[in-house]
Amino acid sequence: MAYTTIDDSSAHFQTLLYTGNGSARSLTNDGNSDLQPDLIWIKERNNAVDHQLQDSSRGVTKTLQPNSNNEESDLSDIVTAFNSDGFSLGNNATWNENNDTYVAWQWKANGGSRTTFTESGNNPAGGYQANATAGFSIIDYTGTGATGTVAHGLGITPKVAIIKDRGNTEHWIYATTTVDGSNDALYLETNGAKFDSNSDIDVTFTSSNVQLANNWVDVNGDARNYIAYVFAPIQGYSKFGSYTGNGNADGAFVYTGFKPAWIIIKQTNSTGSWTIHDTKRGTINPIDEDLFANLNSAESDNDVEKDILSNGFKLRASHSAVNG
Repeated sequence: MAYTTIDDSSAHFQTLLYTGNGSARSLTNDGNSDLQPDLIWIKERNNAVDHQLQDSSRGVTKTLQPNSNNEESDLSDIVTAFNSDGFSLGNNATWNENNDTYVAWQWKANGGSRTTFTESGNNPAGGYQANATAGFSIIDYTGTGATGTVAHGLGITPKVAIIKDRGNTEHWIYATTTVDGSNDALYLETNGAKFDSNSDIDVTFTSSNVQLANNWVDVNGDARNYIAYVFAPIQGYSKFGSYTGNGNADGAFVYTGFKPAWIIIKQTNSTGSWTIHDTKRGTINPIDEDLFANLNSAESDNDVEKDILSNGFKLRASHSAVNG
């Protein structure tokens, strides 16, 4: 296994499976370490229901759906508290329905404690809470409509930023340098191919800041409020990259240097859904329990099989979404 400064990844990320009971309750994580989550992504597994994202920067009642471009909603009965080792649920009949099954992916940032910054020239005002050890930061900011930067607090250069306009029906922007080394973007809520950034639609990264393009309303409209989830690679813990499929059942192998607990894959040169895999829903290789970030569909056996291994993962199907 590759050298890593993280002895226990469950201190920074965990997947929790639960069955709804229709009543307010608290759920406890089952990893080796306690985890107080700052970002929770919930999906019902057995029914076609929207994904839900809640984080400790926006506040526990604020929710967004990554499979939709909808604006932020204020709901008090989904996640009701971020606890020292898990979270509390309300009695919402959609995300805690009696006998329905759910998955909750959770990331740790900084316990909701933000470092704030004020508007300066074209640089937006806002704040970030960063987990530099695990390479994850949550940034909230108000756009200026002109090219400016926001601090992320990670101390290393990110590879991915997922950005959403909170108050308007705009795209989820998945900005990354992992496809071919240049600045690219995709829409998280669609199955569309990647598009190249330029001076008018661009998100770039340094070890200190995320730079936001001039008046691109998806990421930097004047006086609009945004949330950004920013990720940097940490050796032995997280990795962001690209690979080329071979169209065979004996599919491509992707090296990470560690056993990944959560994988998201998107075909970048053509249409294809964002497939999500984890080691809690699928425990025996080949794993084929599939959910899709851009769809509200129930979990399916969609022949997107893969082996999750000690040093990466290997595709075991010719499905175009992951190995075309």
